[in-house]
Parts: sequence; C-alpha cells; structure tokens
Amino acid sequence: MRYEIDHRPSYAVARISLDTGERIKAETATMITMSDDIKMQTGIQGGVLRSLRRSTMAGGTFFLNTYTAEAPGEVALAPHMPGDVEALQLYDETVYVQSGSFLAATMELEIDSQWGGARTFFTSEGMFLLRCSGTGTLFISSYGAIHRIDLRHGQKYTVDNGHMVAFDDTVRYSVGKAGGWTTTLLGGEGIVCRLEGPGRFFLQTRSEQTYLDWLAPKLALRAKRRK
Repeated sequence: MRYEIDHRPSYAVARISLDTGERIKAETATMITMSDDIKMQTGIQGGVLRSLRRSTMAGGTFFLNTYTAEAPGEVALAPHMPGDVEALQLYDETVYVQSGSFLAATMELEIDSQWGGARTFFTSEGMFLLRCSGTGTLFISSYGAIHRIDLRHGQKYTVDNGHMVAFDDTVRYSVGKAGGWTTTLLGGEGIVCRLEGPGRFFLQTRSEQTYLDWLAPKLALRAKRRK
C-alpha cells in the first residue's frame, strides 16, 4: 500500500494505492472515487457487539466499507467536514481517536470503542473513544488543520475538548473546567482536556461545535426575516 495526502490542510484527500489483493477499511460515505479494479463491500467489523459499541457509543457508523484491489488501483477518501488528514504508522501501539475523526485503517489494525468513564462524561464529543491498536496505518481526519504536539515525560497541556483529535495511550488525561465558574460559563471555553506526557497528541485548529454555535443564531435570524 502507498498513499498521498493532497490539498492539505483545508480540503485534504487521502489517495491510497493498493496492490492486487490488498485491502483497507474506511468510514462510510468517505469515498470520493476509486479505480474500476477496486471493489467495495460494506459490512460490520469485529462482530455485532463491537460494531454496536462503535456506532452507538463512539459516534461512528455501525458499518465500515472494505476496499479490495482485484488488480492494482487507487481509492480516494475524504472526511465529512472540510479539514485535514494525517496518516499514523503504528507499530504494536495504541492510539485513542475522538469520535468522528476516524477515516480509515489497514486491515491489521483493531478498531474498537473504549469507555472513558467520568473523564469524557462531560465532553461534547461523547463518552467513548475509538481504540485503534496493532501494527499498520491509521488515517485520522479533522475539521481545520491537524497540529501535532509531542509531550515530554511530565509535560502538561490544556486543550479545549472540541479541538481534540487523537492521542497515544501513554498520554494521561483528565477532563475539567477551564477555570472558575465565571470563566467556564462566560469565557467561551467550557470543558477542557488536561494532558500529561509522555506521548504525542493531535488537535484540530477549528471546532465543529463552535462553528455551529456561531452559525445557528444567524440561520434562525434569517428564517425569522423570511416569515
């Protein structure tokens, strides 16, 4: 398998070249185009219970698409929102991905939901993360550009939860208020993730929820004016 990521960071497209017999699995409704020798099959991955957890608890879809090359060919994938794509090479590693940021993975990687407990209970992204583990290539996506930060042992960072994309399982994290109640309620930051290294984490430069909060009143005002 070979890949190129074009049109970064605003409208990224992952162009994945497969040799005969190679396969890749991807989130549904992300395929832009594919060669005639690439065959797509939709189905559950990892059994019914795992697929149910991924769809109902982690914000993904119940089904995944599998693309198989009957002869050398290419499939192009893009995220649902305008943004970036990053390819991560995992070597017997685990990465946690926020719901909605999983794009595709090689077949060797195991994709499952992971309970986050109270750490994610108050976040707008849901109570579950996707646990991607094994050896292979993982494609993650974002709204806006993807920015990587490498944390040293004991180094701490605070990130708005709406900007989180993915992080290594070596990174410790907790969820809490951005500051006092005044800051949390009036400062526009709300709930944040506090991260502690070692490990890498990936954030997105835009927040879908922030955009929707900005857009909704304008749409409501326009609709009111039309009445």
